[in-house]
Amino acid sequence: MNRRKMPSICSIAKHGAIASLCAVLAVPTIPGVAWAQPVGLPSMGAVSSAELSPMLERSLGEAIMSQGRRDPTYVDDPELSQYLTTMGRKLAGFAPGAVPEVEMFGVRDPEINAFAMPGGFIGVNTGLIVSSASESELAAVLAHEIGHVVQRHIARGMTQQNQNSMVMLASLAGALLAALAGGGGNLAMGVAAFGQAAAINRQLGFSRDAEREADRAGLQMLTKAGYDADGMAQMFARLMNASRLNEGAGGGSWASTHPLSIERMSDVQNRARSMPATRHVDSDDFWYIRAKMRVVQGRDAVSLRSAGQQLQDEAQALSGVRQSAAYYGLALQAYQRNNLPEAERYWNLASADGRSSPQLAKLSVDIAMARKDYPRALTLAQAGIKRWPDYRALAIVYAQALQGNGRHADAQDFLRARIKQWGSDEPSLYQMLAQSEERNGKPVQARRDLARYYVLTGAYAAAESQLQQARGLSSDFYEQSQIDVQIKEVKDKLAEERQLLERFKSG
Repeated sequence: MNRRKMPSICSIAKHGAIASLCAVLAVPTIPGVAWAQPVGLPSMGAVSSAELSPMLERSLGEAIMSQGRRDPTYVDDPELSQYLTTMGRKLAGFAPGAVPEVEMFGVRDPEINAFAMPGGFIGVNTGLIVSSASESELAAVLAHEIGHVVQRHIARGMTQQNQNSMVMLASLAGALLAALAGGGGNLAMGVAAFGQAAAINRQLGFSRDAEREADRAGLQMLTKAGYDADGMAQMFARLMNASRLNEGAGGGSWASTHPLSIERMSDVQNRARSMPATRHVDSDDFWYIRAKMRVVQGRDAVSLRSAGQQLQDEAQALSGVRQSAAYYGLALQAYQRNNLPEAERYWNLASADGRSSPQLAKLSVDIAMARKDYPRALTLAQAGIKRWPDYRALAIVYAQALQGNGRHADAQDFLRARIKQWGSDEPSLYQMLAQSEERNGKPVQARRDLARYYVLTGAYAAAESQLQQARGLSSDFYEQSQIDVQIKEVKDKLAEERQLLERFKSG
């Protein structure tokens, strides 16, 4: 069987934490050795296991994400996460077979790429979003990645033997152990260790048959979800062209890791033509998120100037929502430079003729908060969540506005309700809750909730430290007993993860 590189799981190897943990977890077991089973890093099962169970695969994906959220390229943006995950779950709802709950996340990288991880977690580069000329093109790539998840290509690839894997594993385990030794609170130290391991390029390979399976499953999802079938053919053509133009310039794009042969292109085009014609109208959210990612992926003065010029060009040449989105991007860029007058000027242009969107509403609150005009920020945030009650970014900024106005009791009530609603999807809610609890004279609960934030972001040592502080501040025996249980759970996680990595390192 011909095999080749693809980005699912490990083509993001250059992206720090995700790379290292992916490489560690993708390595097969060693005959005769039974590894300890840490919480969050589940046992791979017996050596004879042919594949991961769906439940174990999901747990594995959650463990990767726990560490990956500390990666500097991870885009911690609720607007992007909600947009991508909503799209992904819409597509997955039409999958030809069982599929885990899909969760999308963004990666700050101008390269045109997307990758699937175990358990339905799918990373999307900002470059893919910015390069998409329509929502259907973006959905086509996500549908293809979901196709890999549906066909369980990731789990199959992870169980294949590789004689060279133990050498790479020892190096990666050492880097991860160095990060753990640095303490979960010192995220910079952890990032540095993961960055050293990122040079090791451990990638899975999918066969051409597997790629065709993902194409066909993806195309079916794409059309049933209401997107244009031509979106996949158009995006594939765009990616093939980009791959040719960038040949020899480092590669690594989606097209180079999922080689787009003429055969694959023809198959997709023929299948698209045989499907009922659809006409998908791009959502306003797509254009605003696309403009935002153009700004977010800028890492230096040159790329930021280029992004600004592109947005200026679009604002002058386009009309309607696309013009508004371009002005929104310029407003966001000015806001990030703390040029608030210019941010307001562009925001007004983006909102001309009464145009509104949750993205514009959220930015208006951000600008008011930056001006320390907390009453206005709260008024704007209240109006925003009333109009778009399910928009998470507005809910978060509303809680921040409550805090800015000193209404910490109200902020606590609101944040607890959102935690109950969203579960662990938004770790920052626990961090915000802890801030209000501290200000409201609840230091013990503040440290317990901050510990929950650290656990969700994989910083176990920092979580233990917070819980130890909480226990020392409490004089209630029942509360101290609860904290003792939490401390033990966190200690077990940290100790078992260290034990696992030590054995991999010495193996």
